[in-house]
Amino acid sequence: MSDEKIQSYAQAILAVASAESNAAQVEDEIYRFSQVLQSSEELKSTLSDASIPSTLRQQIVEDLLEGQATQTTVALVSMIVAAGMGGDIKAIADKVVGLGAESRDKAVAEVYSVVDLSSDQQQRLAAALKSATGKDVEMKVIIDESVMGGLLVQIEDEVIDGTVRTRLKQLREAF
Repeated sequence: MSDEKIQSYAQAILAVASAESNAAQVEDEIYRFSQVLQSSEELKSTLSDASIPSTLRQQIVEDLLEGQATQTTVALVSMIVAAGMGGDIKAIADKVVGLGAESRDKAVAEVYSVVDLSSDQQQRLAAALKSATGKDVEMKVIIDESVMGGLLVQIEDEVIDGTVRTRLKQLREAF
């Protein structure tokens, strides 16, 4: 899908969420749903399969999000899937989060870790990232066992890779 179309969907989502006075919550819920979708190739394929009736794809979304997200989020994700954009949820969610953070004059940092970070660890990391970038940072912590240990941080176009996985790879290449 074109960047322009993704941008349009993201702006519309933020407009609806803002009108409902729960923009930050909707941003977070859509982002978390996109992470779940990325971890399941079968679900991703199902929600983007045009041969499956849109009503069935919408029902899958509603079943998955029932009790896990606000009605606003359920309706917006359902609309995306019905419009045949299920395969673009990750790109739309990333744009929603980015535009939301931008409106609050912040940068978004995706932090990949094998374990959830404590609030103290998140605060210290946010302070270090602010020092490095000069911007306040909103962190999205993603649990990813493939990092093996350490952290991988992506903030805007910069990647900071302090993972055990990368260190092991570097050791293998050195010998």
